[in-house]
Amino acid sequence: MDLRKLKTLIDLVAESGIAEIEVTEGEDKVRIVKHAPTVVAAAAPPPAPTVVAGAVAAPPAPPVAAVVTAEVAAEPPKGHVVKSPMVGTFYRSPSPGAKAFVELGQTVKSGDTLCIIEAMKLLNEIEAEVAGEVSEVLVENGQPVEYGQPLFVIS
Repeated sequence: MDLRKLKTLIDLVAESGIAEIEVTEGEDKVRIVKHAPTVVAAAAPPPAPTVVAGAVAAPPAPPVAAVVTAEVAAEPPKGHVVKSPMVGTFYRSPSPGAKAFVELGQTVKSGDTLCIIEAMKLLNEIEAEVAGEVSEVLVENGQPVEYGQPLFVIS
């Protein structure tokens, strides 16, 4: 495979919302995977005990974990969660100036179109799996989504 094609593929993965791509051309096969940066939160070391002449210093208090992720703190949504069946770009309406497929509080039937996910220049309609009211829209229009990412809550 041509080095320019590889560079183009790497740039495409880096700039887009996709996590990985695999391309086969004849006997050549290339797989490019984008890894998210790893963030590690470390607690500050406890302060060293201070010794004052003629006095005994109290032992330092144990460090307290101050980092709480939003996932741990958040309650699970009440109702049916519609998840993304693929990696792509989330769109609430069929075209940029058009009305959204569904609005917050709208009642939907099973099979109603909720949104579109664009993947590899293909527009895939995502339909409601259950009937109910759209109680939450969890993704912003035009935002990249991952496989299994929650999109809507229908209660």
